Amino acid sequence: MDVLEILSKRLKELRIENNYSQREIADLMGISQVTYSHYELGRRSVSIQNLVKIAKIYNVSTDYLLGLSDNRLG
Repeated sequence: MDVLEILSKRLKELRIENNYSQREIADLMGISQVTYSHYELGRRSVSIQNLVKIAKIYNVSTDYLLGLSDNRLG
């Protein structure tokens, strides 16, 4: 699995675990729901700024989101 596939899988898993809709996450990030949907589908790369926002929302490390670690906190 490549980084984009891992990221998209983890974004969806975290969103569902935390009972958020795509719209709610997109609103928290200041982006459109369509853009966030594309992140989850692996159709669009996530900017560094948005990767950090996502990590803060879910309280996980960027390494976890990118598949560099299986430890959510680092």
